[in-house]
Amino acid sequence: MASTDLPHVTLYWLDKSRSQRIVWLLEALELPYTLELFHREKTMLAPAELMKIHPLGKSPVIKVTPANGGASQTLAESGWMTQYLVENTPTGAKLMPTKYKEGQEGQMGGETEEYMRYMYILHYCEGSLMPILVMTIVINALKSPQVPFFIRPITGAAANRILSTFIFPNAQKHMGMLEGMLKSSSGRYLCGDRLTAADILMSFPLIAARGRLDEIGTWEGGSWAKAFPTINEYVDRLEAEEGYKKSVQKVEELEGRKFQPSL
Repeated sequence: MASTDLPHVTLYWLDKSRSQRIVWLLEALELPYTLELFHREKTMLAPAELMKIHPLGKSPVIKVTPANGGASQTLAESGWMTQYLVENTPTGAKLMPTKYKEGQEGQMGGETEEYMRYMYILHYCEGSLMPILVMTIVINALKSPQVPFFIRPITGAAANRILSTFIFPNAQKHMGMLEGMLKSSSGRYLCGDRLTAADILMSFPLIAARGRLDEIGTWEGGSWAKAFPTINEYVDRLEAEEGYKKSVQKVEELEGRKFQPSL
C-alpha cells in the first residue's frame, strides 16, 4: 500500500519517557511518522511547548493526520492511541486477534477469547500494572541517600512496611496473572501464538521493571525470574523482536544516548 494512502503520525517525545513502544507500534503498522523531541525542565516537568499540545504535558502524545485531508486527531494515553491506530489503519489487522468466532460475527458474546484478552490488556497495562510498578520507585525513594540521615530510619521503616504489606503482594498477583495468561495462550505471546499490539504495549513496563522487581520482596526460588519463568522468557522474546530492536535504534538516534528503559 502506498504511503500516500496512510495517515501520517507525529509523535511528540519527551526525553527519558516511555515513548519507545509507540515507535515500535508505528514501525509495525508501517505508518509514515515524524518524531518531535522535547526536553524536560530542570524540575523534570514538561516544557510549556508540550503543554500547548496537551494540557497535562503528557508523553507520548500523537497527532494523526488522515491521508484524505480529514481533521487531525491529537491523542494521549498509550492504550487509547494503540487501539485507535490499530483499528483505523489498513495494516492494523495483523496486530490484533480475530474479533469474532466463526458464525457469530457482530454478536455480543461472540468475541474470541484472544480478542477479549487483547482489549483487556490495552487498558490493564496503564490502568492496573503501571501504578504498582511506579509506586515501587516512589516508595523506595524514602530509603534513598537523598533523605536526610536523621529521618531515614523512620522513612525507611515506613517504606518497608508499605512494600511488604501492599506493593509486593500486589506485584505477586500481577505476575501470577500474566504467567497464567502466557501459559494458556501457547507461552509465546499474551493473546496467542503471534505478536499483537498488546504485547508491544506491555513491553515497556515489563522490560523496565525486570531489574527492579527483586528489590521489593523475597520471591519464591530467590528471584522473580525463577518464580515466573514463563514471563522471564517472554520478556527475553520481546527484547529479541526485530521491531523492538529497530525502535530502540530510532530512540538512540533521536536522543543521542544509549536507550535505558526506566519507569
